[in-house]
Amino acid sequence: MSPPDASAPPVVEVTERDLPLYCPNPAMPLWSSHPRVFLELDANGEAMCPYCGTRYRLKGNSRQGAR
Repeated sequence: MSPPDASAPPVVEVTERDLPLYCPNPAMPLWSSHPRVFLELDANGEAMCPYCGTRYRLKGNSRQGAR
């Protein structure tokens, strides 16, 4: 098993309370900011920022079956 890639974008776990989801998120430092973009979670409860590559994952249940 290889060690995690230190240069890989982070994965941020979010909850239903964090929706609507956007990046940069409030925990990101100001110096690394980019224009705010709203993200749509896919059927697996995941989204990726097109600017910085940060991956967001809905904690707990995936959104499968959601309408």
